[in-house]
Amino acid sequence: MTAGDAGPTDRPVVYVIACGGRPAGALAPFVTDLRTNGWDVCVIATPSALKFMDTAKLAELTGHAVRYDYKQPDEPDVLPLPDAIVVAPATFNTICKCAFGASDTLALGLLNEAVGLGLPIVAVPTPNTALAKHPAFVESVTRLRSWGVRVLFDPGRYPLPSPNMGPPAAALFPWEALAVEVEDIRRNALSPPDE
Repeated sequence: MTAGDAGPTDRPVVYVIACGGRPAGALAPFVTDLRTNGWDVCVIATPSALKFMDTAKLAELTGHAVRYDYKQPDEPDVLPLPDAIVVAPATFNTICKCAFGASDTLALGLLNEAVGLGLPIVAVPTPNTALAKHPAFVESVTRLRSWGVRVLFDPGRYPLPSPNMGPPAAALFPWEALAVEVEDIRRNALSPPDE
């Protein structure tokens, strides 16, 4: 993984990859809950996510700088290697690019490496109702699920924003359902088998 190996940690490490959507501005409580539940949390942002996020607050909460760009080859790695990946929110763009292997941002590069390594991944796409019906998005969700990515996408259970919905769209994000998925990863994918 290109984000780094900043040394061992006694907690499982989760990378929270935030894409450019309104829910990226509401990461702090989710990150706090992850830390309370025993995770070492590292936040990775797409360049578009930065306009929604308080990176200083997230760095303070996690103890890690919020990364959004590749480091130089001779720079030291600053983040521990991940045990799991959460993509919240996952934009139409990121879902489609990841499903076809594009790695033009640090976030996508890390996500594609995680797919290749078979790490547990849960992604929560938040396209608007029009983009959710686009054939490339539908195919991308199917591809990611076929690779074992947990894609938390079910418009019947988790309503999607309408085009140009604005700030109220953030309230639709299924934080509680995501927390259940992350706990399931910790319990079933990261716990050592019973002896």
